[in-house]
Amino acid sequence: MAVLALALAGLAIFGFILFVVLWLMHFMSIIYTRLHLNKKVTDKQPYSKLPGVSLLKPLKGVDPNLINNLETFFELDYPKYEVLLCVQDHDDPAIDVCKKLLGKYPNVDARLFIVTPDTLTDMANQMAEKVGLVHGLPYVADRQGFAATLEQVYFGTSHPRSYISANLTGFKCVTGMSCLMRKDVLDQAGGLIAFAQYIAEDYFMAKAIADRGWKFAMATQVAMQNSGSYSISQFQSRMIRWAKLRINMLPATIICEPISECFVASLVIGWAAHHVFRWDIMVFFMCHCLAWFIFDYIQLKGVQGGALSFSKLDYAVAWFIRESMTIYIFLSALWDPTISWRTGRYRLRCGGTAEEILDV
Repeated sequence: MAVLALALAGLAIFGFILFVVLWLMHFMSIIYTRLHLNKKVTDKQPYSKLPGVSLLKPLKGVDPNLINNLETFFELDYPKYEVLLCVQDHDDPAIDVCKKLLGKYPNVDARLFIVTPDTLTDMANQMAEKVGLVHGLPYVADRQGFAATLEQVYFGTSHPRSYISANLTGFKCVTGMSCLMRKDVLDQAGGLIAFAQYIAEDYFMAKAIADRGWKFAMATQVAMQNSGSYSISQFQSRMIRWAKLRINMLPATIICEPISECFVASLVIGWAAHHVFRWDIMVFFMCHCLAWFIFDYIQLKGVQGGALSFSKLDYAVAWFIRESMTIYIFLSALWDPTISWRTGRYRLRCGGTAEEILDV
């Protein structure tokens, strides 16, 4: 009995530690969002002395918004840049889209994600002397439909909470959809070809840069995604794919990820409060979830930087569905280690490398 009592006390202590850590993440991400994101770009460097930049955009296939997304890069307010468009197959339909834009803008190439005209200037300004990589917080453009709301709620609540907290506490958390890297540092790590074996090449590029002693900086503007093809099932598949990659690259996520989500964390912390203070578990669970729900809304408004395109009721429904999906997403990622992306299927190997599964 003494051993059991000791184990329960230890679990209760863990619950309180979890409570402190998760709410610290809430406060850090909200405060950082309010102070850092969606700021007007100021000229830190003379415009003529900004460094030349190469924008690399791998393309595969076409979605309904591709041509509009690519065209935004022709409107960048920056003195010297080039955009490198990359496709794997000669018959890729994205080639026709690129040719149309190249004909319309003969002096510029392009890339996919929607940005504002001063995005590149903002990122270059963050590239201080000891900074090797500048990255943008991923977010989603305003679109129509509930699936779009679901994506926007995720990228405005759960994702920035983890993303910002990790970077503020020294963990390198980077997504490659909007990154500015020093080419000479990347060349020291073997160049782009050295990362071709990875599906999550952005993570390993960032790791290589960090291992060489360089710091990271976050842009003040979010990295806006604007896919023309979206649905709840596509969102769920994307979340499962990302979870598979995290589990493969960072096995500790098998423990950390489930208990960092609202419903599971509320149950664990509620049990700890009941064990120590004899508080009612369900009352604590409901109050804790409500507080989480409110703080997530504050976080979402901060990332949006303006009025939301959907109602508070839409937010509530999307938030509840997103939180309810987390355990299914996590278990699905554990059940099947293979990854489907675009037209290919890949088998993850230990260390994050991937092998394409070819049909025989």
